[in-house]
Amino acid sequence: MTIILKVDKVTKRFGGLVAVNSFSFEIKEGAIDSIIGPNGAGKTTLFNCITGFYKADEGEIIFNDHHIRGFSPDRVTNLGISRTYQNIRLFANMTAIENILVGQHPHLKTLWIEAILKNGRFKKEEAEALKEARRLLHYVGLSGLGDHLARNLPYGAQRRLEIARAIASKPKLLLLDEPTAGMNPNESAEMMHFIRNLRDELGISVLLIEHDMRVVMGISENISVMDFGQKIAEGTPKEIQRNPRVIEAYLGRGAAAGFETQTPASAG
Repeated sequence: MTIILKVDKVTKRFGGLVAVNSFSFEIKEGAIDSIIGPNGAGKTTLFNCITGFYKADEGEIIFNDHHIRGFSPDRVTNLGISRTYQNIRLFANMTAIENILVGQHPHLKTLWIEAILKNGRFKKEEAEALKEARRLLHYVGLSGLGDHLARNLPYGAQRRLEIARAIASKPKLLLLDEPTAGMNPNESAEMMHFIRNLRDELGISVLLIEHDMRVVMGISENISVMDFGQKIAEGTPKEIQRNPRVIEAYLGRGAAAGFETQTPASAG
């Protein structure tokens, strides 16, 4: 199967702090993979390096044969990588439909002068963009909420809207930073089903940062474990559950028994 993303010995420093230390992994096209680790392990910093918010100090990041280390966020998005954030970053004072329209920006062709003049090409593209935004609202289960301000939506709906905005850019790879944070078990189960549909129905490869082990074990095909910026383990959910270094360094011995009961079958 084709490798869609290769991260090779990526290192990111902030002064004397090494936030990401020679971290390597690969994602296959069509996969749902996860990165886990304690708070402060460097997971979001790694996401920021992949998506261009930070420039890695060392290593290579290769997406669909493009070497993207040092690319700006807009170039990364245009190539086909999109993301969500640990803390929801919607445009709070814009409507749900407007947030999704922002996500479509990389694919809009109208020139600024055409937008000012509101010529035929602009009007046609605007109508098509609105139609697509409404379709995405329906797809994420938010039909009828397009005119609501993002800040007034319930928490779970805001999470779905953020994903809708992310997939509006038509990504090949979607990075989700703690997509089930703050959700109850039923909401988390619904999000797992939704993420699978993103892969199965839209063909989007997915990389998660996630703390909920039930979600991680239930949805992931491959898991990388990060601690103090380094990869301490990698493998399938079953392999990670049985890895002594993961159990002791990440979960702690007391949590090992509960963790080992969560298999992909029982957690899904």
